[in-house]
Amino acid sequence: MDGAVLLDGGLSNQLEAQGCDLSDALWSARLLADGPGQIEAAHTAYVRAGAQVLITASYQATFEGFEGRGIGRAQAAELFARSVRLARRAAGAVEREIWVAASVGPYGAMLADGSEYRGRYGLSVRELERFHRPRVEALAAAGPDVLALETVPDIDEAEALLRAVEGCGLPVWLSYSVAGDRTRAGQSLETAFALASGHDRVLAVGVNCCDPADADRAVRAAAEVAGKPVVVYPNSGERWDAGGREWAGAPTFDPGRVRAWQDAGARLVGGCCRVGPETIAELAGLLGAATAGEGQGGSTVP
Repeated sequence: MDGAVLLDGGLSNQLEAQGCDLSDALWSARLLADGPGQIEAAHTAYVRAGAQVLITASYQATFEGFEGRGIGRAQAAELFARSVRLARRAAGAVEREIWVAASVGPYGAMLADGSEYRGRYGLSVRELERFHRPRVEALAAAGPDVLALETVPDIDEAEALLRAVEGCGLPVWLSYSVAGDRTRAGQSLETAFALASGHDRVLAVGVNCCDPADADRAVRAAAEVAGKPVVVYPNSGERWDAGGREWAGAPTFDPGRVRAWQDAGARLVGGCCRVGPETIAELAGLLGAATAGEGQGGSTVP
């Protein structure tokens, strides 16, 4: 990875901007069944903004969650595959190379109660591995370019995910959700990032869905500890109120931060919740990445 590669932004906020109702416990994953065209349109908005990596709508997709909606395992597996196909279709709208990253969200996302921002679910590493492995296998079978193990709140779940992806045949990135200089579960970032250092399959390690200021510190720590490229895509700086199911506070995401992230070792950069196509387009301009209507970008997808 010679230069920084531009990820997309928050899928949910773009879907809401398109008029979609995401109040269901399945969140954006519901639209894999009920509104796949909306998901493809949201991906396309980020392609036009200059994104070089699209993250699929599978963050909150689980066999257990789909079962609660009366969707059997065979149909659920097809929905996992659809999440990859929709991103591929959007990527095909331009000639430049775009990677598809299949999102593997944390166990807490399935609970839909905000616990992905706390971790420590009371489950063992082995139990978490058993939960994650079937969806990892379903997503890997759909042929994405990489698996995004994202918004991971604690080290136990990170270890479970790294076990679950063994044998999947794909590279992965591992990104934690953090608060200050700790994981959401309170472990040190140095310990968390070191977990990935011995795994050749991990192409990058870092953070996502955190405050942009916390991302500044985390990028430096990840680069120093893991010995790998860093992935960083914080949210807007607003805070999610799980009880009220709404965002609070003011946005603090400054696209100008990307240069410091890049200098500190970040090679995959973008935005998470509440960071929309307009901001991704700003990042594209700063990074020299491809923008809408251009055939060549300033970086090669890893």
